[in-house]
Amino acid sequence: MSLVLASKSASRRAMLNAAGIAYESQPAEIDERALETAMEDADASEIAQALAAAKAAMISGQRAGDWVLGSDSLVVCGGRRFDKPDSREQAADHLRFFSGKPMHLHSAAALARGGKVDWVGHAEARLDVRELSEDFIGRYLDAEWPEVSHCVGVFRIEGRGVQLFDRIIGDQFTVLGMPLLQVLSALRGRGVLEA
Repeated sequence: MSLVLASKSASRRAMLNAAGIAYESQPAEIDERALETAMEDADASEIAQALAAAKAAMISGQRAGDWVLGSDSLVVCGGRRFDKPDSREQAADHLRFFSGKPMHLHSAAALARGGKVDWVGHAEARLDVRELSEDFIGRYLDAEWPEVSHCVGVFRIEGRGVQLFDRIIGDQFTVLGMPLLQVLSALRGRGVLEA
């Protein structure tokens, strides 16, 4: 019985590696925007959980007997839901909007086996974005683009992204994109990890 990570996220792989978890990686290619559109009236936590579950279910249907871990994160700021930026210009627009506001990051994970979702977890972090000047936004994107194009919220907290914030409430794993402590507990409960 193997664990498969249905994600290409470098931060999620780094979390599992640091925790000493053996796994394979097989990213799930799902139409995230279509699922989000279908769930337009749902809240961000429900959408993040549905995306994580969809990724896990898709890959687990191809991997008989293996446990598959799907994960997803969404950002809400000022009553708006944000996805990964499509361009550097859009990234700058996102940062201008975030400036001086609290950002709520919803990170979800799901475990599936044989095409069926068995467990879903979720955690939320609040990140208070400081006032960002146009000069700072330009310098920041000079240094971080295109790496942050893969990051909801336009930041890597383990890098220069930490400079965006005055205060963070929530655990580091949630901010990195996966509620890792919940995931580890779920894996132990299913015999994937030793108790």
